[in-house]
Amino acid sequence: MMKPRVLVMRAAGSNCDSETAFDFNQAGGAAVLLHINRVLENPALLADYQILAIPGGFTYGDDISAGKVMANQLRFHLADHLHAFHQQGKLIIGICNGFQVLVKAGLLPVVDFSREQSVTLTNNDSGKYDDRWVYLRINESPCVFTRTMKESVYFPVAHAEGKFVVRDESVLQELWRNRQVVFQYINPEGGAAAYPWNPNGSMADIAGICDPTGRVLGLMPHPERNIDPTHHPAWTRIGLNREADGAALFSNAIAYFS
Repeated sequence: MMKPRVLVMRAAGSNCDSETAFDFNQAGGAAVLLHINRVLENPALLADYQILAIPGGFTYGDDISAGKVMANQLRFHLADHLHAFHQQGKLIIGICNGFQVLVKAGLLPVVDFSREQSVTLTNNDSGKYDDRWVYLRINESPCVFTRTMKESVYFPVAHAEGKFVVRDESVLQELWRNRQVVFQYINPEGGAAAYPWNPNGSMADIAGICDPTGRVLGLMPHPERNIDPTHHPAWTRIGLNREADGAALFSNAIAYFS
């Protein structure tokens, strides 16, 4: 059986692309790093892949706003091809800057490039870049990527524009009604998070959402930075006899095509 092919689409300022490709390869996929310019030159390349991953970083220096330039490239030059990619039952994930790209391009909370943007990720309440480890609750959802994951996980965050906000209350209600809220920040006891456990002030402690099909996922925390037991900041105390929290996310994506 051929391995599912993963396109890790990078741009100027991407800095988590190699780790993301490595993690998909570790999970049994065949990941390829490709600059967005190559895809813009030949959009038909998308048809060769089953998974599209937009990794973390600071694409185009976060000019205008985080992820906005790359989002516009997707929205105005690749919309038809990305819509077809999604309609064919394929998977899309955006991590950190990739999440910012997805919501600003029109790939989340639904895949609709003509729809007015209803959610965004904006400046942290702290007014600064926050780099720390956080606890997350994984809610019941249609999300393909979290199917076998534990109820709570521990991932790092590293961003200055990670505060999840919605246009109005009806948008938030729709996300809950469709079970699209996949990840929420929690405190170490599992309850509602205040700073620093909610590192950015996100509404309803939301850290990640999926589209109604569960095949498009965006999240601010970095699962690709916790796929080996030694990645945990306390690994010397808790030991190595366990699976790292982020590994299952990549395995679930690959298993979807098995």
